[in-house]
Amino acid sequence: MKAKSLLGLFLLTFTLFSCQSEVVSKKAPNILIAIADDHSYPHAGVYGFPEIQTPGFDYIAQNGVLFHNAFVAAPQCSPSRAAILTGKNIWELEEAGTHASNFPSKFKVFTEVLEEQGYFVGYTGKPWGPGNWQITGRKQNPAGKEFNHHKLTETLTEGIHPNNYIKNFKDFFSQRAQGQPFVFWYGAYEPHRVYEYGTGLKAGKSIEAVEVPEFLPDTEVVRNDVLDYVLEIEYFDSHLEQMIQFLREKGELENTFIVVTADNGMPFPYAKANLQEYGTHVPLAIAMPHGEKGKVVNDPVGLIDLAPTLMDLVNLPTAMKTTGKSLMPILSQKEHPIHREFVLTGRERHTHARPDNLGYPARAIRTKEYLYVYNFKPDRWPAGDPVPVNQENDKRNKMTGFKSLYPGYHDVDPSPSKDVVMAKEGGDAYFDWAFSKRSARQLYLIENDPYCTHNVAQLKEYNAVVEELHQKLMNALYIQGDPRVTGNPVFDSYPRYSPMRNFPGFRQRGKYNRTFVK
Repeated sequence: MKAKSLLGLFLLTFTLFSCQSEVVSKKAPNILIAIADDHSYPHAGVYGFPEIQTPGFDYIAQNGVLFHNAFVAAPQCSPSRAAILTGKNIWELEEAGTHASNFPSKFKVFTEVLEEQGYFVGYTGKPWGPGNWQITGRKQNPAGKEFNHHKLTETLTEGIHPNNYIKNFKDFFSQRAQGQPFVFWYGAYEPHRVYEYGTGLKAGKSIEAVEVPEFLPDTEVVRNDVLDYVLEIEYFDSHLEQMIQFLREKGELENTFIVVTADNGMPFPYAKANLQEYGTHVPLAIAMPHGEKGKVVNDPVGLIDLAPTLMDLVNLPTAMKTTGKSLMPILSQKEHPIHREFVLTGRERHTHARPDNLGYPARAIRTKEYLYVYNFKPDRWPAGDPVPVNQENDKRNKMTGFKSLYPGYHDVDPSPSKDVVMAKEGGDAYFDWAFSKRSARQLYLIENDPYCTHNVAQLKEYNAVVEELHQKLMNALYIQGDPRVTGNPVFDSYPRYSPMRNFPGFRQRGKYNRTFVK
């Protein structure tokens, strides 16, 4: 019944100033959100990255809007996904702002609003997580109802997740009421590690053509690792392409708002779990009914902008109180006002990688020209503490063919590339970027240094820039009530529901560390 009443709620008529007016359908739009797990910009075909084919992503970009400067709120899965769902920055989300904690029910998510309005809501693959959403009284995962029943009997590689994403999407689609609009969260587990080493090369990809980011040593092992990552991006895209085709066959494609993006950057040293570019800069393409087609946008945008955009899409702009800013002017107008001057990002704890379950608190401000990072605790190891071999607690997955000889630094996923960097192949610089302690202030000139390998914060000629960006960052954080700025250490108290390691001090899984409760 609610679905029928929706038809009177949605005003999807975008006025066209032309000689002849066009009648636009008022049917409530469907929403498909496709989120890759650990996928950095610019790793998609339409961005010009060699040795990668992403026809699904490219289709959405060519039939919608392609963004060159889109940023997650955090370079980690669960806080980034919480920010997408709420339209708020991580320091506004209490426990949901750190990795593998819980998701307080007082924070409204866009799936709840849409469900209340009669939408059929569901997900396949990875929803909000890792973390514990049940403990806060939520009735379902913040991404919606689970549709993970269908599994593959055989996968492309041993590292590919057996979830049959397309079949689960079809199952979801078949269960909605006739004519009922839907919002579906396609959360791929790819290209999250682990990878089956050498599968990219076996699939026919060129080890000579692949581009290695400058913060990684250019070795055969690293090139193979990047190819394996690329192969999993293509796998994510293949299911997206099948979903697009299915919607076309059902006559729903032209009435579906489609977002394709990622939750954080690639799972390599100095990328994922870092506020530098390859941790927070992600692909983004959006196609919407009666929206702009083939438009390219260079304005900085945040994924916290998606929730208010969806509220605008369904004509409920006040249904959620968000920090994000609607992208609707960009999506619906050929020329649009400047969206925003800068984007804010941040991180707290990633894994249990330090004594007392401490995190690595940092915040950043990204403009078109600069990335400024402020590290609140420069005395801590940014990727986790080094650990003596006899205390090593993790077991390497044997499929990679590599045995890790360098334990510790657990905020970086185990991988062949991590082993190469820790062995200091190619020199000390790669190790230092990924693992060594950092200064409190870091400044990068993005146009000339997209890989963030030259911190110029200490150079006199950039003193004024550093001070200006620092003040803008701190002022914004203060206004938004960031506990780190107000002197409250509460982030270090929040529980972790994922496994804990044998570090000294507090290590009680699922418990609050009362030492840091102010």
